[in-house]
Amino acid sequence: MSPTTNIAPREPMKLAVLSRNTRLYSTRRLVEAARARGHNCRVFDTLRFGLFVEHANPQLTYRGKRFGEVDAIIPRIGASISFFGAAIVRQFEQMGVFTPNSATSISTSRDKLRSLQVLSRHDIGIAASAFVRDKRDVLPAIARVGGAPVIIKLLEGTQGVGVILADTERVAETIIETLQSTQQNVLIQKFVKESKGRDIRALVVGDRVVAAMRRRAMGSEFRSNVHRGGTTESVELPDNYVRTAVRAAQIIGLRVAGVDMLEGSEGPVIMEVNSSPGLEGIEKSTGIDVAGEIIDYLAEHARFSDIDLRERLSFARGHLVAEFSLASDSPLNGLSLAESGLRERGIVVMSINRQGTHYPVPQGSDRLQAGDVLLCYGPRLSLREFLPTLHSKRAVRRRKAPKPKAR
Repeated sequence: MSPTTNIAPREPMKLAVLSRNTRLYSTRRLVEAARARGHNCRVFDTLRFGLFVEHANPQLTYRGKRFGEVDAIIPRIGASISFFGAAIVRQFEQMGVFTPNSATSISTSRDKLRSLQVLSRHDIGIAASAFVRDKRDVLPAIARVGGAPVIIKLLEGTQGVGVILADTERVAETIIETLQSTQQNVLIQKFVKESKGRDIRALVVGDRVVAAMRRRAMGSEFRSNVHRGGTTESVELPDNYVRTAVRAAQIIGLRVAGVDMLEGSEGPVIMEVNSSPGLEGIEKSTGIDVAGEIIDYLAEHARFSDIDLRERLSFARGHLVAEFSLASDSPLNGLSLAESGLRERGIVVMSINRQGTHYPVPQGSDRLQAGDVLLCYGPRLSLREFLPTLHSKRAVRRRKAPKPKAR
């Protein structure tokens, strides 16, 4: 099996960049890159849109007038307008306009806790994190993530604002209680000491890392954000960092993303997946036309409609999409898809994930192996034969659960 890529013929597009400021470097570069490739591209202030929800007729206005047609949008939604911005992006989606980042994926990435929760289900490196509200749970939570020093983050913070390093448990407890008293949502996170003062930013477009840089903090500052005076340098990422960045973006649902990773002793540790990554630092440090890569991606994919499987497949009564893993004693092991009898049961295998490698649209001659994860569509009763029992699922959760540490 080998992954395949479909490349659509290029043709001029009408593009809309959703941004509040035409003078921002990233906004300007996207417009320049689009126009240099012959596309019609304009910037629209996100807050000047209005949306109207009507029966079978979703509409948008801009500055009070009905908005014209575009082929694709590039959302540059700032943290201060996340809710409204996501609503506008969602309206474009309902109108059939292509967007590299959906409203759902933007909302997920903007919420640091939610994105970590989504990532935690997968085999991908993340920093141990805790979220509690009762002050009696603060010290146990700090101990659970590895003890002091710890990172304390405001869930709504950006560009390093609201990120604090607490050297002792007592200091951490005081900071958390103070922030919580002002109704702030606070995340407690393990401090990856071997990566202090530096991190990796990988810019993912589609299924590729198109550019990467290492950011270093200034002096004793532990935050490496460029907005806080950090320096940058181009870096060639090892394969495991590339795979982690791409996989993290895919899990969150972003096709254009800045993935921030720490260099942990056991490999990459995801810190954040950003849906509106700045382009200035990474373009200047790497010399790569990242804006052009984004525009080229749109040119290849804008003709394809995004399909919500849950919405479409609900019309087929008794059918659903399910994922199951082949156990070591599965009778399907070693058989080709044609020999497996799945098709005869009405089951269509849409993709196979084998040890982290994704194989879309497998063929009848492709053979199945123990550990393969099959994404299938078919009758509920047929799929049920291959799903683990509730008892088995509970046993798996118990095996995965971390063992309590001796105190």
